Formats: sequence, structure tokens, C-alpha cells
Amino acid sequence: MFQVRIHGRGGQGAVTAAELLSVAAFLEGRHAQAFPSFGSERTGAPVMAFCRIDDHPIRVREPVMRPDALVVQDATLLHQVNVFDGLRPDGSALINSPGTIEELGLVDLAASVPHAIALTVPATVLALRHFGRPVPNAVLLGGLAALTGCVRLDSLTAAIEERFPGQLGIANAEAAREAFAHVAAEREEYVRAEAD
Repeated sequence: MFQVRIHGRGGQGAVTAAELLSVAAFLEGRHAQAFPSFGSERTGAPVMAFCRIDDHPIRVREPVMRPDALVVQDATLLHQVNVFDGLRPDGSALINSPGTIEELGLVDLAASVPHAIALTVPATVLALRHFGRPVPNAVLLGGLAALTGCVRLDSLTAAIEERFPGQLGIANAEAAREAFAHVAAEREEYVRAEAD
């Protein structure tokens, strides 16, 4: 079972991101579930959403405490919430930021989570360029697909275009494709550097 925890702020679409990821998995004939954490969410408050993907029926219903992958929709959460809590060894983290992991002060992540890989993607920048709104959720999923291979890019873009019909869906899907290409290149560079 592949488990994802999405950290964001109210209004950034963390719940929608989890739902889009689960629909992409369904389109591949797999089982998936998506759900939010409940609390006193309001615009700007830290929120979490979860997604599980498996080839078999999923019977677990509790929040994802030991994620295989993390998506951080707002880098300011890195200083407010322990987003890396429970990340599995060999896990992956994708952070919405135009800065690098070094610039974010996360170079010691490997020491705290063995063999973890953390990359950044400027998802808000891509969202603004493609559809004029600072909503990074679908864009980040493109990057997550490149980082982890949890779903195929074509399944993800189909889920996005189904959820957001018309030009908004097309623009979100294109932004997700650009994020996919960006993270695929970053991942390749990371793997090459680790091999040296």
C-alpha cells in the first residue's frame, strides 16, 4: 500500500489534491481512498489530507501516520508543523517552493529519515503562470507522480480534466505536466549526485 500525507493551509486545495490522486489511481484500476483530517479548518490554517493507493481493497481508515510520501503545499509550514513526522525510511517529500532544499534548511533531513529524498517544485509559480491563481494542489500532484511513480501522468491529467472541466482543467493539467518534467529532472540530478 502506498500512503500519502498532504500538508497545506485552508484554501490551498489539500483535500481536492487527495481526491484527485485517488481518482487517478481508480482510472488505473487500483483501489484508493482519500480523506481530510477534521478540526477547526479555516482559510490559512494548517490542514492535512490523506490518500492511500493499493492493488487490493483498502480496509484501513485511520489517518496516515507513516507516509511513504509527503506533499507540502506551503513551505511556511516547515517552521510550524513537524511535516516529516513518521515519514518512512526511503520515503519522499515534495515541497512547494521556488527555493532549493538547501535554501529551505532541509539538508539534514537525510540524517533524521534514512534514505529519504526531498525535492522542491515552484508549484504556485506554475499555477499562476498557467491559470492565474495561486492554487498549487494539482500542480504538486504532477511533481509527486514524477517523484514516486504512484500514478501515471496521463491518469492524473485525466482526473484533473474531469474534475475541472473546460479551460481551467486544461490549464491545471498543463501545469501538472510542467511540474512532472521539473521534478523528473530534479530527481535524476539527485540520483546522479547520490551515486557520485
